[in-house]
Amino acid sequence: MDLIRIIIAILLPPLGVFLQVGIGKHFWINIILTILGYIPGIVHAVWVIAKK
Repeated sequence: MDLIRIIIAILLPPLGVFLQVGIGKHFWINIILTILGYIPGIVHAVWVIAKK
């Protein structure tokens, strides 16, 4: 299941974080990072998914 979440996180980083932790602080941080730059959003999303 984590592999699917990582693939989703690469395509849509906030969706990958949402599937892992729901709407919380990591979700909003990822939204901001994705708006500021797509790559930081991906890195954060993969980190959140790998951490759990």
